[in-house]
Amino acid sequence: MKPARVVLVLPDAPLPFGNAAARWFYALLRGLVDRGHKVTALVVAEPADADRSRELFPSDRFDVRYHRPPVRSGKFRKLESLIYPYSYIYSRGFIREIDELMRSGDAALHLEQLWSGWTGLAHVDRSVLNIHYLYDIDIADERPTTFEGRLRRATTFRGERALLRRYHVITTLTDRLSQRTREINKNAQVTTVPLGFDSSLYRFEPEKPRGEPPVVGLIGSFGWGPSYTAAKRLIERLWPEIQKRRPDARLMIVGRKAKRALGELTNGVDVELVEDVADIIPYWSKLDVLLYAPGRGSGMKVKVLEAMALGVDVVTTSEGVEGIDAIDRVHAGIADDDQGLIDRTIEILSAAQSTRIDRRNRARSLVESTCDPTRSIEILEQIYEKILAKKSKP
Repeated sequence: MKPARVVLVLPDAPLPFGNAAARWFYALLRGLVDRGHKVTALVVAEPADADRSRELFPSDRFDVRYHRPPVRSGKFRKLESLIYPYSYIYSRGFIREIDELMRSGDAALHLEQLWSGWTGLAHVDRSVLNIHYLYDIDIADERPTTFEGRLRRATTFRGERALLRRYHVITTLTDRLSQRTREINKNAQVTTVPLGFDSSLYRFEPEKPRGEPPVVGLIGSFGWGPSYTAAKRLIERLWPEIQKRRPDARLMIVGRKAKRALGELTNGVDVELVEDVADIIPYWSKLDVLLYAPGRGSGMKVKVLEAMALGVDVVTTSEGVEGIDAIDRVHAGIADDDQGLIDRTIEILSAAQSTRIDRRNRARSLVESTCDPTRSIEILEQIYEKILAKKSKP
């Protein structure tokens, strides 16, 4: 398509090794500009992340405008959260700037993650809203026991469905998310756009040295529900049996809030907890198997993609490989029951080096084909073109 004018709203700084969403934001912003589009990105970021992002996106080539989350407190914030859930990171100045940029009528507004939808309500006819996950799926089975918990759950569901019903053009990361979105908004144009993941940033090491004790582990942010439930299941239900069958194996859990969230669960368990590290990549190289068995959690799992890109064997559930067509015992060990997860972990630890290298190569190729950023951006370009064509009609 010919170059388009795009206003891009990002709730986190675009960083190649930031949080899960930030890695896609990095590939998206760079890819759109590389393909000739005129992009203005409005980003919510704390100063440290904004500074890191500025180094990657210099102002002579990229138009990126950073806004700090506003400071709000007291009754007003609580009332605002009831009416507009999870809107608190967007300041009034942020929304005014969107309105100013959209005034000319020649731009498509691309909103990343559901809650950024609060900022584009004045421009739904020229917007595409990208969904990374849905609480409608993730917490459907939760039954809070406190009034505050029940209120938060009800408010989240109401806000999520209200936004989904307001937008006419919606993209999601997986077919599962697309199907649920269509059920909520039957009139929306919903398209699956896989998360673009720049695997060239990850050094692939399919052959790991033998001789050291094998390491089973989990890397993630343990303030996030699916990662926490995966860690709890690993510590309490999976690891004891794995350790019985492979006494030489070690367990390592690394990531944000690892000690704070999991410390009480590890009493009497031989596990290495590493919290809030500046660079996560060296810890990936220590793992022989990523064992990630989350509870319900929709969307694509970046930790699984990272492991496959780096050459780390993966054992996970069907939730863990949502959005990628991974085959059990071909690209990863995939099972939903405890015994299946344990057996597949032991199989990998006991497999010949050549078998493991073949599996890692297949997994890396799968990530490269499924999550090619260029492929994802090409789909988005078709959506922008339709949005702008509609607007150009008398």
